[in-house]
Parts: sequence; structure tokens; C-alpha cells
Amino acid sequence: MATSELNVVLRSKAGKGVSRSLRRQNLVPAVVYGKGMASCSLSVAPKALQAAFATEAGWNTLVTLKGDGPFDGKVVILKDLQVGAIRREPMHADFQVVDMHQKVHVMVPVHPVGKAEGEKVGGSLQVIRKELEVFCLPNAIPASIEVDVQAMGIGDVLHIADLVLPAGVEVPHEVNFTVITCTGHKDEEVETESAEGTEAD
Repeated sequence: MATSELNVVLRSKAGKGVSRSLRRQNLVPAVVYGKGMASCSLSVAPKALQAAFATEAGWNTLVTLKGDGPFDGKVVILKDLQVGAIRREPMHADFQVVDMHQKVHVMVPVHPVGKAEGEKVGGSLQVIRKELEVFCLPNAIPASIEVDVQAMGIGDVLHIADLVLPAGVEVPHEVNFTVITCTGHKDEEVETESAEGTEAD
């Protein structure tokens, strides 16, 4: 579980004009909301925002807000971050207050571990789902879902039901969808061999 703190400033006005004014002052407009508190408009320094989430957990870092307002001391996660199309600078941030005793839905990256047997013979590992939606308590949010792929040969497929998830972590799903595949030339080789056998006959 990665944690950090972030100093923010309560602002009384909202709207596009206010947001543009904040950006001219090199500040990022933001909002914080959650159960048990009214939504608050905030401003935050971009460097402080980036530093708060510069952990192995990224967006899933549990951040404690600091400042003069009802949000002070609240633990939040980053629900949305709008960035500029060209310079990729933060344009607007949405924070959601979390209850440490209530499970949350978050997106977590998939991280293959090891080199697949299929890769060793010229195959290619394809991560079909680069992120998974997980459901767990805030203090159990994993930095990533690690998947051991070493035993995968060409043509092998790992579905969501095949994954070993960290303790306390669930991936809600109704369909046993594909997460990782190992592709290569196995089918082509079989077809070539069949064709050669037919010609020989």
C-alpha cells in the first residue's frame, strides 16, 4: 500500500473561467467528493500533485489531503486526471474520499512475470488486458497484478479465472475473458506439414 500527503487550497468559485485563471497562475483546478461530505473545489500546485502520485501505485496511491477545509485529513484516491493534449500537463483532478473499511473499485495494471516458453522459440506474448478492474479494501490495493507466464507455450491462453490474485482482491466478471495469450507460428507449421504430407501422397 502506497501512501502520501498533498497540500491543497479550498476555492470558493468554480467554472471554466476560474479554471483558466488558475492555470495561468500555474495551479491545477481540482474537486474532492465522497460519502459524508459536500463536494469541494480545490486548487493544487502541479509539482505537488505529480509528487503525491509518483509511487509504485500511481493513481491508486492513498493520499491524505492537507489544508483549511472539511477535506483536511481525508484519505482520497485519484479518480480522474485530465491532461493537456500537447504538453501532457495536468489540467484538472478529481479526488474521491475513501472509507478504509469499505471496498473500492480501481483499475490496476497487469504485469507479466518471467519469459514464456513460447517466446523462447520465436513466439510473442500478447497482453490483451493491460489493466483489470479490482474490488478490494483501500489498504489492499495492489500496485499491479503479477502473472507468471513462464509456462505458456505458443497457442496458450490465460483467462481471468486462471489468475492467482492477491489476498483480499477480487476481479468482478461474468465472462471468463482473456488476459494474456502467447502467439506464434505453430499453426502455420502444422499447416505446412499437412500440405507436404498431402503432396507426398
